[in-house]
Amino acid sequence: MTVLQAPSITKPPPGSTGAVLVSGSHGGAYPGYLAACARVRGVIFNDAGVGKDDAGIGSLVYLQSLDIPAATVDHRTARIGDCEDMLVNGRISRYNAVAARFGVDEGMGCAEAARRLEQSRMFRVTPPDHPEARVVLRNAPRRLVLMDSASLVAPNDAGGIVVTGSHGGIFGNDPTVALRVEALAALFNDAGIGKDGAGVTRLPALERRGIAAATVAAMSARIGDARSTLEDGVLSRVNERAAALGAEVGMAARVFVEKLLA
Repeated sequence: MTVLQAPSITKPPPGSTGAVLVSGSHGGAYPGYLAACARVRGVIFNDAGVGKDDAGIGSLVYLQSLDIPAATVDHRTARIGDCEDMLVNGRISRYNAVAARFGVDEGMGCAEAARRLEQSRMFRVTPPDHPEARVVLRNAPRRLVLMDSASLVAPNDAGGIVVTGSHGGIFGNDPTVALRVEALAALFNDAGIGKDGAGVTRLPALERRGIAAATVAAMSARIGDARSTLEDGVLSRVNERAAALGAEVGMAARVFVEKLLA
């Protein structure tokens, strides 16, 4: 049996079927769905600060319903988006009842928890669909698009306002993947900010590309839910370009978006 690393659960590595995955993704329900689609034996995510409505650990309930063991590491012990750091330094914060059957417990090291999950049986049932949303709210004079994951960004979103449910960290320490389009502005969830400020590392990377970027506090909006980012989010961090366009820490995300549209 095998323990594999996946910086993002959207791109599980070859050989994931039957393996235990340690993923740098947040532990929301949709990442749990992607883990189930990969037919993993078990999975460990980052808890992303847990956040509003426990959205950062929604995968645990989802995967419990499929009898798949799952756990999250505390965002303060390992950088989100960095599965190597999770394996070396991560400590378990939450877990579902299936994982508990194999001895996973709070405070346990991530590597030890992953080894215990190798005892699980392989998942063999196709999970029910659990789609992410992408909605264009406005096309002109400025495009406004909501997407539950930044991976849903499209070339025609260039020059527009991109509101995501994704965390504001860079996967795999690669700044080129901070956003795959030259938008006017982009909003993310800060995932509790976490160890080494990992939950907001997209902001300086996008600043260098001239893109205004901000995060909303994890406790103000559900991670993985772009509509919640827009309607509930409160800005927690802003880069210099966003500040120049009127963003301020403590401002409602909707107010900032309205400024950009104006």
